[in-house]
This record gives sequence, structure tokens and C-alpha cells, in this order.
Amino acid sequence: MMDHEFLRRPCPLCGTNDAREEVRSAQRAEAKTLESLRPFWSGLFKEKLFFSYHRCLACGLLYNPIFFDGPQLANLYSSMAPNMDLVTSDAIAATQRGYFEAAAARAMLDGDYLEIGPDIGYIVGEAAQRGDFEHFWLFEPNRAIHDQLRRATGGRPATVLPDMDDLSAVPDGSVSLAVMVHVLDHLLDPLAALEQIRTKLRADGTLMIVTHDERSLLRRVMGVRWPPFCLQHPELYNPTTIHNLLIRAGYGEVAVNRSYNHFPIDFLARQAAWTIGLKLDRVPLPAFPIALRLGNMLTLASAPAQAAERSSSRPVAV
Repeated sequence: MMDHEFLRRPCPLCGTNDAREEVRSAQRAEAKTLESLRPFWSGLFKEKLFFSYHRCLACGLLYNPIFFDGPQLANLYSSMAPNMDLVTSDAIAATQRGYFEAAAARAMLDGDYLEIGPDIGYIVGEAAQRGDFEHFWLFEPNRAIHDQLRRATGGRPATVLPDMDDLSAVPDGSVSLAVMVHVLDHLLDPLAALEQIRTKLRADGTLMIVTHDERSLLRRVMGVRWPPFCLQHPELYNPTTIHNLLIRAGYGEVAVNRSYNHFPIDFLARQAAWTIGLKLDRVPLPAFPIALRLGNMLTLASAPAQAAERSSSRPVAV
């Protein structure tokens, strides 16, 4: 066993160490070295290898008690190619547009906008075109796409920073909409991240989170081959655990719903074939996208009542 090389941690939701193993790959990541895991770090259609997932017996969260530490993760992510290259940009844009529309139905679209891990800015572009945001605060570790992110804001005032763990530059109580799409389940300390975001929300602010649902039908059908069981996810959520995490972090009015994703038919067919051990790499298939609810959930949460009280007591600039 090589687990001495990796981080050992309690449940990131409730802090207990009482957990039962639930999902493991044929080869356990915790039995490997860091260097031997590098070839498995990215790519959808490879042998499944991940750290064993345990179910917390206190709160029900599914998480990795043994995982990479912070410096190891930073090193691995620095050389990671995007898996979604297999999905067309039109399909990605349609999916992200749907996410923004779900947030816009509840959130105020003025004040400041905050997004952690915005990639090239699909939702940023929607927010710039359809909202009236005063300032965009964008935290993206990939410096190579920072200029593209700035262009996505359409010339609105924007600050683009690489450190997703430090939001101190964002004024407290200034953000009307905060967004995290497939980011929360990559974080070692999701509770601390959510608490930090909460302080940035104004009284009527909204947080939108998109994550995988580990209790989805897709997870049950695919079993251990479910793609979110991978080296990048130290924890995975279901509607109950993400609700409880947000309440614990101090949010109110938490709503969790299944979300639509747009996928090209050829991508879905190859993914399904891979699940049963077949490869369709050379088979011509149609590529137009379709919208499906395939194991993701969209969560909306509001700033707590305490934030409203703090906001109303702040001095008004004249």
C-alpha cells in the first residue's frame, strides 16, 4: 500500500472518520504511487482507476478518505487536457445556456457576478449579454484562457484571477450571482469554499452549483464505470448531501433539481458501448446534440437572513 504518500482526511461535510467503503476500482489508486497514477489522470476511455469511495456513516456523503494533497493536485491539474474535447462547443454552449437560464429565473442580474472555474466563459458570456452586472469576478487557474474570459464579458469591468481558493479581492456583500459548474466536487475543502462565497453574496444574492448526482439512474446503470468515479473527484454528492452541505455552510432556501445536458449522439453511443466493453471509435455516427437529464443536478441557494441584516446596516455611499 502506498497511501502514506497521499492525504488522509475525515468527511469534508461533517468532519467524522466513521465511514464504510462503497465503491472501488479493480486497481486501487491508494495502492499506487503518485507517478504511476499520472497516466490515469485524464481521459474518459481508459481503464478505471480511482481512490476508493467511502460512505460517511454520520452524514451520508460519498468521499475519498485517502486522496491527493493540495500540491499534488496543483501539479496534476497543470498538465491536464480537457476531457470535453469529445463534446462539440455548440453542445457545451447549449448546456451552459440552460444553466444560466435556471439561475436567471431566481437571481437578480445586477450587482457583481462571481464565477469559480469559468473555463472559457460560456456562462460569463450569457451573463454579460442578458444581465446588468457591474463587475465580473472570475477565478480561473488556467492563465492561458484569461484573455478569452475577459472578451466574454463584452467589455464590462472584470477581474480575472488564477487562485480559486482566495476570494479576498471580491468585496463582501457585493455579489448577486455566484456560479460553480462542476467545481465543488473537485475541492478538498468544499465547506470552507462555500462559507467564503457566502460572505461575498449580498442580501438577495444567489449561488448556483452544478454537480454530478451519485444517486442518479445513470450511476446505478453504469456501476463502477460511471465517469464521475475518477481521480479528479474527492467527493460526490446527491440531493440530500449537497443540501446539507449548503445548510451547514450557512445558506438558506436550497433547491436541488436534475439538470439537462446537451450531448452529441456519437459521444453518447461511444460512452454506452465503452460501458459494456465495446469500442466504436471507427464507426460513423451522427453528431447532432440532444438534451438529456443524465446524472447531473443543479442547486440554487440563497444568502442567509444574517447576510440581509448585515447588508442593511452597511453605510450608503454618497
